[in-house]
Amino acid sequence: MKPSEERLTDPMRTLITSAGELSSPTDGEVASLVILRGADLQPPTPIGPEGLIVGRSPECGICLEHDSVSRLHFSIEPCVAGYLVRDLGSTNGTFINSRKIDRALVQNGDLIRIGQITLKFIQGAAEGAYHEELYRLVTLDPLTQAYNRRHFEQELAREHSRSVRYGRKFSLILFDFDHFKEINDQFGHLAGDAVLKEAAAQIRERLRRDDILARVGGEEFAILCPESDLDGACHLASDLGELIRKLRVIYEGLTIQATISLGVAEWSGEDETPDALYQRADRLLYEAKERGRDRYCR
Repeated sequence: MKPSEERLTDPMRTLITSAGELSSPTDGEVASLVILRGADLQPPTPIGPEGLIVGRSPECGICLEHDSVSRLHFSIEPCVAGYLVRDLGSTNGTFINSRKIDRALVQNGDLIRIGQITLKFIQGAAEGAYHEELYRLVTLDPLTQAYNRRHFEQELAREHSRSVRYGRKFSLILFDFDHFKEINDQFGHLAGDAVLKEAAAQIRERLRRDDILARVGGEEFAILCPESDLDGACHLASDLGELIRKLRVIYEGLTIQATISLGVAEWSGEDETPDALYQRADRLLYEAKERGRDRYCR
């Protein structure tokens, strides 16, 4: 053994103290971190050639907003022997398979615990695909591929917490399809499903990467707009109204048109809870309907 290396009690896991050991792994397998418990489910996060930092900071590759997690908690990076985890001076420590470490190699399937959150290190396309599919099944609405209500509520709570902590703004848009029952009655429920599916696909193309589209009811949807003020969200609402107005859905040779009504609200500050913001946007949605539909209210 080189003087610059130490080993844990388990000889299969090595503590490396020489920075010169860092390089690219030789096996070429895709490596990722996936959250197992203690935080909301996320898709596997790939570990690139530059490595990855995990912590509470929004600048981290995996941001975990939990008081038990330090701002910069640990890093993981490729090296000749595989992947190396380094604790970054965290308050509560970094544990691999229940052992506290300063730096250590990880193997496929190892558990990394930081505070109350447990992550899993995975290698290989098959397991990564399994966790991707699990994430999709748990978080997405199967018809529209928009996020489901449960995931939306988690994201709304997370964005509220983030905005309180960092003094950021965000907005919420709620919308539903006007006279949707008439579409179902005239063309059938499968045709109505086709309208929702195509409209959701078109709307996703218009959104920013960080915007979150969710189906929160039968024909009701929500869009969470991080770091967007009321004017920006209203501009988006106007664009979406025009987008759906021009949409033509062809189903079994029939052309179906639709319109939407929207309620737009900007978070008013830390005294407004996520539920209160949602209820305010919902009232504005119904105000838009009362004013004649096919419009937004702010």
